[in-house]
Amino acid sequence: MPVPALTLYGRKWCHLCDDMLAALEAMRPAWDFSITVIDVDSDPALEAQYDEIVPVLALGERELCRYRLDAAAVAAALQSG
Repeated sequence: MPVPALTLYGRKWCHLCDDMLAALEAMRPAWDFSITVIDVDSDPALEAQYDEIVPVLALGERELCRYRLDAAAVAAALQSG
């Protein structure tokens, strides 16, 4: 079974993005997943889409949370696949 791939859309200078990434790393002992961090400032289309709402965490096309980690939502998404 493939490892679920989470995507964290954020910015390099965003403390909320750093906080969400740290909270995700704390979930690793309980859950097997990968995380790809994408800097929205590197792509004008992503910057337009996510500008003021970062960080945004997604599983595939499904947005799980924004601004702060919703650990329950992430766990539910990882559990359901």
